[in-house]
Formats: sequence, structure tokens, C-alpha cells
Amino acid sequence: MKQIQVGLIGFGTVGRGLAQTLYEQKDRLLRKVGAEVVLAQVADTSAESLPEQFSDVKLTKDANEIFANPDIDIVVELIGGMEPARTFVLEAINHGKHVVTANKALLSVHGKEIFEAAVANNVEVGFEASVGGGIPVIKSLKEGLVANRINSIMGIMNGTANYILTKMTDHGVPFDEVLKDAQEQGFAEADPAYDVEGIDTTHKLAILMTIAYGKHVHLDDINTEGISNIKPIDIEFAREFGCRIKLLAISRHHGEYLEARVHPTMVPTSHMLANINGAYNAIHFNGDTVGNVLLYGLGAGMMPTGSAVAADVVDIGRNILCSSVNRVPALSYLPENIGSPKISPMSELTCPYYFRITALDKPGVLATIAGIFNKHAISIKSVIQKSRHELDPVSIVILSHTANEAAVQASIAEIDALDVCTEKTVKIRILTDDE
Repeated sequence: MKQIQVGLIGFGTVGRGLAQTLYEQKDRLLRKVGAEVVLAQVADTSAESLPEQFSDVKLTKDANEIFANPDIDIVVELIGGMEPARTFVLEAINHGKHVVTANKALLSVHGKEIFEAAVANNVEVGFEASVGGGIPVIKSLKEGLVANRINSIMGIMNGTANYILTKMTDHGVPFDEVLKDAQEQGFAEADPAYDVEGIDTTHKLAILMTIAYGKHVHLDDINTEGISNIKPIDIEFAREFGCRIKLLAISRHHGEYLEARVHPTMVPTSHMLANINGAYNAIHFNGDTVGNVLLYGLGAGMMPTGSAVAADVVDIGRNILCSSVNRVPALSYLPENIGSPKISPMSELTCPYYFRITALDKPGVLATIAGIFNKHAISIKSVIQKSRHELDPVSIVILSHTANEAAVQASIAEIDALDVCTEKTVKIRILTDDE
């Protein structure tokens, strides 16, 4: 019987999830594919042995043995990071092996190089698990929505950040305490910067934008802000305004230019994304033909991500069996039709804003702050100041009507320079009901 043989680099959490999926679903995949999908070899520098059910799988510490193995059809890279992952992926491609990876960081930085190498060597690159864990977001975007001009992408793409914000919202716990809890439960890494500072979300948005718009979007093209400055007081004010704070990835198609940003956002509770809680992800697309589409599910974890990796392996295996390699272009657009993006400057963004200004409660302070906003043509919608004591700093919360980002930044710089201001101003952009 024909076999599709898989070589796996990295037997960590997701690697074990893939191995377990292929083992548990062996008979089902045989009935669906018409060939055995077999994990034939594993390369891992730290594993001394594999679980008993994988006793027939060859184990090596040298990934080059997988590249040199003529029976291996597909190489799966699951070690993460830039190097040696980039070298391994390119080496596999140059040996004529198809590649599957969950490495969003690698693709958001070196994707152009990798996809061009795959085209030159007539092999496929699968990367479903790089965005959304077990949610079939890549396949939906590049195949299910292929007839659409994608007008916008918006979503919650990091389960750790969403878990932290949900706990802060539901229990009023400070960021640092929730982060510690998330680390103890395994939702957050020992070094959580990629998750809480928005970098992981930015990796994913870059990949989705590349597929959606047919432009090679790089990590550095996207303005990124994290959630580490959000405090329970901001959560409480958001609640008063009928909003929840979420770390959103947002991109819009403005004809020649693309909007690209990741940051905390006040989302009206009437919006579907406001009600995505815990470690769940949700990605929303708007297409000119289909309208609004929302994909929801677990964005990480051993088995959900392993499921997505297995889906890529099966897709490529089917193409091998039918001699139809690269029937669906990796990035949906034909390679020759993918160009370079023009990204709208962040300074041109317009939206409503939330400001929390910490200042001494003295006569004239509010008038001075209002004067600065007026100077920069920022129209104030409402002002809240809950406590009053001249010796203690107070929080002055201001909501603006739609304002320009450049004007907002200039205003904040002036306000923070005032002698009466004791902390840096917190700024959160607000999503409008019709977005």
C-alpha cells in the first residue's frame, strides 16, 4: 500500500500533538486519503526515546538524516524560532521535500524567501497551524474566500493575552497577578513578552495580510502595542462605557494602501469580538462578496495545533498521490502576482480614543488639559473624575470623538510634560459599533 512518509523535526508539545493525531486517526486517514500517513522519522536534540506507540519510528538528533532520507515525502518543522528553523526549512526544500510548519515568527520575517524557494523547487509549504491553532483560518482565507476582495481582517489571535484580559475583566485582578497565574497554569511562557506585548499577534496578522491582499507583508510593517500597561481601573471604565478591552489585530484595505496595527482596543459589548473570552481566538473577515465571516476556536494547545499540522500533511499527501502539487498556491495568489505592500502611516489613523490622565487635583488642571486637546483639534465627548483630594493624584478619564493619531500623540506628549501629571497617560483606541 502507498505510504506518505513524514519526517518530524522537534518532538515538543506540538510535535507530540501531531504524532498522537497521526497515530489515533490512522484508520480514518487511510479511508480519507487512500494511503497510510506514516510518521517515519523524528529529529530532536533532547529526546532520548519516543513513547511506546512510536517504537517503529526512527529517532535521530541530526535533522540532516531526514533531509537525506529518500523515503521522506514531507518534512514537518516544529522547533519554532528563527534559527536553525529557517536553515532546516530551506534545506528540506532544496532536497525536494515538501514542508509543513507552525512557525509564524519565521514566516512573518522570512516568508518571502521560503515561499520563493518552494516555487523554485516545485514543492509545497503548509502552514495552517501558524495562525489560530486548530481553527482552519488559512484554508478558509486562501480557498473558501478566494473569490472575495478582502476588505478587512480583525481578530483576537493570542489566547494568552485574551486569557489575561478576561481574568482582569471578570475578577478585577491586576495584570501582574493574572500573568503569574497564567504562567502557573501553562497558558503563558516564562518569558511572556511575545504574547503580552502583541508580537505573536503581529506575526499572525502579517501572514493573514499576505494571503488576503497578495502582498508580502513583513513583521516590521505592522504597528504593535501590548497589554502590559492595562490596569483594573481601565477595565472598570471600559465596563462603564459598555465595552471590554481586547488585544486586537486590525487590517483594512484602502485601495492602494493597507492599514496594519495590533493594540489594546475598547470593543463595544454588542460586537461579536467583545464576547470571545478565555484562551479562545476569533478571526473576522469582511469580503466584498461574502460579507462578514467569523472563525472561532482554540488558538493553541498540543492537540488543536497538532490537528492543524496534520491537515496540512494530509492536503500535501493527497496532492502527491494525484500528481497535483501546487494546485492551490501557498499564498492563494500566483507567485508572480504577489507584490510589495504600501502601509498607511499610523499617524493617519482616525478613531475615537479613551485617555486616562493621572494628575494632581488642583484648580485649572482640567481646563489646561482640555485646552491642549482643543489646540490639536481633538473634540472631547465626555469627562469623568471620580475622586477629589488636592494632595493625591486622581484619574481624569476623557473620551474623544473621532480624532487623528498624530494629533493624539502630540497632545499626550504635552499633557505628560505638565508638572501636575504624575504618570504617563494611558491611551486606548475605541472600536465603533459599525466596524
